[in-house]
Amino acid sequence: MKPTIYDVAKEANVSIATVSKVLNNTGRISEKTKNKVLQIMKELEYRPSGVAAALTGKRTYTVGVLVPDIANPFFAEVARELENNAHDLGYTIILCSTDYQIEREHDYLELLLKKQVDGIIIATESRNINKFRNLQNRNIPCVLFSIDHLSLDSHVVTTDDIRGGYLAGRYLLEKGHRNFAIITEPQRASGRLRLEGFKQSLIDESVNMENVFIVEAKSKIEEAKKAARQIFNLENKPTAVFATTDLIAAVFIIEARKAGVSIPQDLSIIGYDNTIHAELSDPGLTTIAQPIEELASYSIQKLLHSIESPDSPVHRILLAPTLVERESVRDLNITKLNQ
Repeated sequence: MKPTIYDVAKEANVSIATVSKVLNNTGRISEKTKNKVLQIMKELEYRPSGVAAALTGKRTYTVGVLVPDIANPFFAEVARELENNAHDLGYTIILCSTDYQIEREHDYLELLLKKQVDGIIIATESRNINKFRNLQNRNIPCVLFSIDHLSLDSHVVTTDDIRGGYLAGRYLLEKGHRNFAIITEPQRASGRLRLEGFKQSLIDESVNMENVFIVEAKSKIEEAKKAARQIFNLENKPTAVFATTDLIAAVFIIEARKAGVSIPQDLSIIGYDNTIHAELSDPGLTTIAQPIEELASYSIQKLLHSIESPDSPVHRILLAPTLVERESVRDLNITKLNQ
């Protein structure tokens, strides 16, 4: 049975009120008594209840994190960085993965409220914005991560996805490619913005948009497989593919090998995120890198600032992506020179 505050008080031969004062660092207590109580807590492995603290208006030092899919390596790596940052500042996180299901999102929001979290980092794009407004009405500090809702008065921490898509398109153009396929997540604003940026790079070079084939797919293995097969079956095959997440790109490379398509000799591909998939892919995946450590650090900082100062102004932080070159894109200019 877990030790209680009563057990601590009895073992230390003090009142429950004294133990409470030690826990909350209030009142006038001698150093000798304080150290004695703390030592007993350590010996009994006593941990105060977060819910009990919340009921007395105290912080629980917990933060909720809501992501669409923890199987996506981008969100897995983000969660790890958020946890590391939170831990360094004395907080723990409760991670909830919705698997893109609106009902599960609502259930997790209710769970986080019941757990009396001090704040929530939200990376899901809900179709029911009222649920998030309800958090604000209840004065629950929130940070929107990699998403933005202009109707919500919350901190936003994200990457410039239009710029990222533009970088991907410009890089492929510089490598001599003019026929493209794009696999994107239309249900996420990030996917739409990356697509917009990619298209703009082609417009700037007067590339015919009819030479672009667009496939819609969530960043999930089965959907990525299906998208890859669609591209392999095209009559007019592209020379390069832009996948708006590394997971989609990594699956594409595996499916290409199964189909006898050589990457990058037969078909080039560029991804987005620079997750572990990009490094482990064979060949290594050229990709647009999101600054994951910075995104996580800013998110925790802004959330804790909102917890400390609820009336402080909110900020929208837009970080710049960068291109990481590996071996998955063929330079067609070299091929032309050798002909």
